[in-house]
Amino acid sequence: MDDFDTSNDVFLADCPARLAVEIIADKWAVVVLYALSQGPRRHGVLIDLIGGISKKVLTETVRRLARHGLVERHAFREVPRRVEYELTELGQTLIEPIRVLTRWSEDNGAAILAAQEESDARSAPAEARA
Repeated sequence: MDDFDTSNDVFLADCPARLAVEIIADKWAVVVLYALSQGPRRHGVLIDLIGGISKKVLTETVRRLARHGLVERHAFREVPRRVEYELTELGQTLIEPIRVLTRWSEDNGAAILAAQEESDARSAPAEARA
């Protein structure tokens, strides 16, 4: 008999906690949320702030975050058209956990890279290690 208790397992398929993890586990979601933590930003400003993200991926990311209630899109009736994105109240609640993860990454990044290098060295063919 298994002693594993699933009655409080927050990572079961139908659990809201799992949904939250899936939302923020997206490659760009946390970066976009953090970029918006200082206030509303236009699409082009976000592109400049976030290195390596394409316009298409940024658009998909902010749409997904908006669908989940974390980001609001504001379209202004101006010429030229202006659109800004900002965190919702719910989105704001993720900024402190993101800061904690960032500090953890800064504190442990070198150890993770060292572990990756050690693992790669162990799994390399013998002739490559010689």
